[in-house]
Amino acid sequence: MNYHKEMLSIIANLEKKETLLLHTCCAPCSTTVLMALKDYFDITVLYYNPNIEPEEEYLKRKEEQKRLLKEFNIKFLDCDYDGKSFKKIAKGLEEEKERGRRCYKCYHLRLLYTAKKAEKLGFTYFGTSLTVSPYKVSNWINEIGNNLSKEYNVKFLFSDFKKENGYLKSIEYSKKYHLYRQNYCGCIYSKNK
Repeated sequence: MNYHKEMLSIIANLEKKETLLLHTCCAPCSTTVLMALKDYFDITVLYYNPNIEPEEEYLKRKEEQKRLLKEFNIKFLDCDYDGKSFKKIAKGLEEEKERGRRCYKCYHLRLLYTAKKAEKLGFTYFGTSLTVSPYKVSNWINEIGNNLSKEYNVKFLFSDFKKENGYLKSIEYSKKYHLYRQNYCGCIYSKNK
């Protein structure tokens, strides 16, 4: 499936702005996604990233996300630091390379939290900025989102934001907004590889 075309089809068929709970991994990746979606959805950003270590790094990235959202006038839903949840799902997979089974479980952990929160708060859609990164497996992310949408009765916004130079645009936007750009996904295991 072409997830980028699927997203464009969803947007084209919207009759009004729908609510979207958008999981974001960091401010730089969220730039391209927010620019693509802000005219079509009433967006609330959810910052749930228990994979990020150390906690100081998590807080630094969260503050950058909040600063960017003020610039875009987009709502923010905060989450407390939850590193234990990531450690639990990563147990036994510490030596996996990036884009392996540990990453799949990490995507699932974050999207599961987002889907549950979206259903609880009455959002029409949930989605993620993860697919803007060339280091993330968009097929897995969309598969997980699709399965969770059936379980939690919230529509999933299919995406592949790296298409049409999405990742390169995120770098340009990061420069424009003077955003902190990290040099690893956040997971201490990926940093050590």
